[in-house]
Amino acid sequence: MMGLGVMVNRREFLQVAMSIAAGASLGMPWSHAAARQAVSQDSLLEFDPLGQVTLLHFTDIHAQLVPLYFREPSVNLGVGAVRGEPPHLTQEAFLWRFSIEPGSSSAYALSSEDFASLAKAYGKVGGIDRLATVVQAIKAERPGKTLLLDSGDTWQGSLTSLRTQGTDMVRVMNALGVEAMSSHWEFTYGTERVMALVEQLDFPFLAGNIVDTEWEEEVFEAIAYFERGGVNIAVVGQAFPYTPVANPRYKIPNWSFGIRENKVREHVARARENGAQLVVLLSHNGFDVDRKLAGRVDGIDVILTGHTHDAIPVAVEVGKCLLVASGSHGKFLSRLDLDVGPGGVKDFSFKLIPILADVIAPATDMAETVTAIRAPFAQELSTELARTETLLYRRGNFNGTFDDLICHALREERDAQIALSPGFRWGGSLLPGDPITVEDVYNQTAITYPNAYRIQMTGEQLKAVLEDVADNLFNPDPYYQQGGDMVRVGGLGYRIDVNEAPGKRISEMTLLDSGAAIGAQKQYTVAGWASVNPDTEGPPIYDVVAAYLQRKKTVAIEPNTAVKMTV
Repeated sequence: MMGLGVMVNRREFLQVAMSIAAGASLGMPWSHAAARQAVSQDSLLEFDPLGQVTLLHFTDIHAQLVPLYFREPSVNLGVGAVRGEPPHLTQEAFLWRFSIEPGSSSAYALSSEDFASLAKAYGKVGGIDRLATVVQAIKAERPGKTLLLDSGDTWQGSLTSLRTQGTDMVRVMNALGVEAMSSHWEFTYGTERVMALVEQLDFPFLAGNIVDTEWEEEVFEAIAYFERGGVNIAVVGQAFPYTPVANPRYKIPNWSFGIRENKVREHVARARENGAQLVVLLSHNGFDVDRKLAGRVDGIDVILTGHTHDAIPVAVEVGKCLLVASGSHGKFLSRLDLDVGPGGVKDFSFKLIPILADVIAPATDMAETVTAIRAPFAQELSTELARTETLLYRRGNFNGTFDDLICHALREERDAQIALSPGFRWGGSLLPGDPITVEDVYNQTAITYPNAYRIQMTGEQLKAVLEDVADNLFNPDPYYQQGGDMVRVGGLGYRIDVNEAPGKRISEMTLLDSGAAIGAQKQYTVAGWASVNPDTEGPPIYDVVAAYLQRKKTVAIEPNTAVKMTV
């Protein structure tokens, strides 16, 4: 552990101690049964209540109704002032920073260390019916004091959400008792469908930073007001600022987005004028954007952040603001208890609760709802396409083995020299020996613009693509970061220096099949998917990957070493 250069402060230590106590282990290897005995539903829920208000938060569930495996990233680099700061710590450095015992359930939930072994011991995570159990238990413990909030990326990411155009997720979120949400991938269903789904919600859809370009008016509610424990609470909603850039503009042609810092100030000021004693920003900005925002906009007590899928076992203090990151895929529920006085938050207590599916009993009513939603698709979802001999995962700044699988499929099925696959952060993991089902493929590819294109690109154009994505990810000013990870590449190697100036981060581009350097003016056949161009042609990516898997029957994908980092 020497030389890691990370420390945990007293507040962080106290916050994370209760989580570690619930998941402490005596070391590995564990049997599955032994692991389950070491952590219980009661220990996961254990919490000393504080104050008048309990905020419950999840985000980026990406339409995952049932338990799955989800590996946290092994590479999550930060640049500039946030280098080496959470969430830009992984593996041993992350465990060291938060004093988490290797091999514990907390280590399994929060890091990629020894993931395959720990996954076999502790089992899958998430599942709406397990999440419902935890929510119901806390609401019963704190009647009239809880507020359940969702930062968005809820309606997209699975076969059932794609086929029902988000209806499945609206149904379960209503049943779960969500009380307000924000958004991002929701908008990929298009303007008309979004408005239709919003009408079906039993709670506010908050997005104060979206403006109609024709009328120059806010499209959605900006603020919702609640009373909990005698405290007047304002929840201000913030959608993903770069939606028309990261996703197709043609899906939402008349809506303008943006961070709109001044609008956030206006909304916070209005909330205070209307008597709010506690102001919560329900955000899909991404962690680093919200950390900067918290330092620039006065009057926000809590930011519940989303988009970048970060899971941090403490509430990060930025001045007087508490910043909460609750992971993704239904893997965690954050609980933040607040003691609110005349001058604002006097004290708080926080716990990031891992939703361990083998430990938490499913809520019967929600389990029945999920079964009913999935029933029309059950046979298709469970259809086995192939098996994997190696761990398949997506998260990581530069590559994931499931992304590499998609790149292999694109190159072979579309007869291309080079494959490009977007750096999406959603999609579950599979353990060595697992079947790869139709459901697993859709969990990686379920989007409304899935066409797998095949085009000619010059080396200069390829470099421009890589440089542009690198600047989105590694710009030292968080307000210019759009989240996500680097575009994944197949058949291509390169070096990246994340600290270089824009346009100068990418070098040593090589065509892997021949070992030849990529020529700036030479043409290459490139296959990819998720283009934001409305005229993109080609078969849906999920069909491309399914065809490849059915032909291969067995896959073994080792981690990609063709991308070299200078950090």
